[in-house]
Amino acid sequence: MLFRRLTLLVVTVASLTAAAIGQAEILPKSGQKIAFMGDSITAGGWGSPGGYVRLVVAGLEANGVTITPIPAGIGGHKSDQMLARLKKDALDKKPDWMTLSCGVNDVWHGARGIPLDQYKANIKAILDQCQAADTKVVVLTATVINEELDGDNNKKLETYNDFLRNLAKERKAPLADLYSLFAAAIKAHPNTTGKPGRQLTSDGVHMNPAGDQLMARGVLQAFGLDAAQIKKAEAAWLEIPGAGSVRVRFDAGQGKSLQATAKLSIRQREQLAAQATKSGKSLDALLSAAFAEDVKAFLKPAGEFENAAGIFAAKKEREVGTKLQEKLDQRVTELLKQ
Repeated sequence: MLFRRLTLLVVTVASLTAAAIGQAEILPKSGQKIAFMGDSITAGGWGSPGGYVRLVVAGLEANGVTITPIPAGIGGHKSDQMLARLKKDALDKKPDWMTLSCGVNDVWHGARGIPLDQYKANIKAILDQCQAADTKVVVLTATVINEELDGDNNKKLETYNDFLRNLAKERKAPLADLYSLFAAAIKAHPNTTGKPGRQLTSDGVHMNPAGDQLMARGVLQAFGLDAAQIKKAEAAWLEIPGAGSVRVRFDAGQGKSLQATAKLSIRQREQLAAQATKSGKSLDALLSAAFAEDVKAFLKPAGEFENAAGIFAAKKEREVGTKLQEKLDQRVTELLKQ
């Protein structure tokens, strides 16, 4: 009983101290575990240095909360598959918290997706099992599909997201309304090119650095961070090695391509993006053009190969790829010096 009283006293004093200095109380506490359940967006959120899961962990740490992450994202998974593996991939590891990102594949996969009534049952079962295991859940609304807010997929997705919003309210669970954040960002900068927009995603679904950062902000807000604490998190993100990386490719035909990665922090990415803008290009376009020049140096008349496909035919793609990566690294180093 004495230990419990002392524990309650420490928690109360910590809460009063946070209030006294004007900081919001962060829901997760140092030493706790957070599971991140989801699909390929969540898998990438952990697998990439700048993925949203990594940014959430770094953002909490920047505000004095060190947690143990439990990555549980698997590409292509829908609500039924997440329910089936919930115990093994998350609950058996005894997380204090779990973020749930589920819905894009349930809708996007069309006939192979999950109908709304079944989706509702699966999500409720996930929350029920988490409650029974004493794991608190942060519900994430599903992010946009193809960045086309008036598209059929997003209209359908909104019915799934409305369910999530209502369920979070009913269960008194924190909600990260990511769809609304994405929709607001897209509306603020409408796409007028007539081509699919790519403000926040690399392919219409999976995140680019801006999308990962927006997801992380939404999750951190749901965890209780205020505007000042979010800024502290963002400042920490700037220096994460590789968090702002840009991947470039050169199409060799027949489904093959030569690829390399400009390994950048977010601060470095912003620096190079500003340079690219001054020259009237996007950073992706600038680096892709430079990469294409480097590839062409391996082709005739200067190089030994007739075309890019010839590199693969000669089984030299690994050797050439290593040299292309080295050249891209050199270019990036030179650009950062400017």
